[in-house]
Amino acid sequence: MEAAKKKGYLRTLFQIHEEIPKSWYLVGIGSAFIGLFLIWYLLSIMGVVKEVFLPSPFVVIESLFTSLADSDFWNQIGISVYRVFMGFLLACIIGIPLGIFAGTFKIAESIVVPMSEFIRYMPAAAFIPLIMVWAGIGETAKILVIFIGCFFQLLLMVAEDTSRVNKDLLSASYTLGAKRGQVISKVIIPAILPKLMVTMRLIMGWAWTYLVVAELVAANSGLGYTIMKAQRFLDTELIFVGIIVIGLLGLVIDRCFALLTKKLFPWAEGGQ
Repeated sequence: MEAAKKKGYLRTLFQIHEEIPKSWYLVGIGSAFIGLFLIWYLLSIMGVVKEVFLPSPFVVIESLFTSLADSDFWNQIGISVYRVFMGFLLACIIGIPLGIFAGTFKIAESIVVPMSEFIRYMPAAAFIPLIMVWAGIGETAKILVIFIGCFFQLLLMVAEDTSRVNKDLLSASYTLGAKRGQVISKVIIPAILPKLMVTMRLIMGWAWTYLVVAELVAANSGLGYTIMKAQRFLDTELIFVGIIVIGLLGLVIDRCFALLTKKLFPWAEGGQ
């Protein structure tokens, strides 16, 4: 009887695309983090990797708290957050309207999408020499690197979401006498908003991945610069601290996007 009960429980946990109890979901999250911590700890105490390359997690945690007690470290965090958000917002301000335009009209798609598909395969780091020529080595250059890394991906994803709006909705709106502008503002844009939130959430993740690349542009501040400086002095603990802080910041922002999506669009998927 007990064996049958366990089997039924396991079957419930491994149902394809089915919800599981929240307690088990939290167990899965905790197990992943604890497992990673244990593997890291074992590798460090067993000497499989030299301490200079892989310090103990407890040493890294101590270094993390030491860094967080330093006001200068918080200043570096603030600078990086500013750069990421400015690059991301600039990409959204230009990319979202262009994406809606390209996803709505085929002529716009023919002009915008193929060119964007071509450019998005070019690594953002390859544009750094040009950006330094165009914008110098100040804040604008760093923001532009993040913008380039995000813009073309965002544009294409928004265009794809817009082109997938149910045509029955468009037909119904025309039947009810809606003009072209009204169809865009009253039907297409509201229809894509839930997916747009998910797309922005994904793009924000990419913005953080381009941060270190952006702070290679003659930077003397920011988390990326802190990591690169620590690498020059083989300060591995500080490298891990910088990576962990970026991960934590990204996680907090990701959760904010997920909660906002769930709050604004409770019927939509993606607010997990």
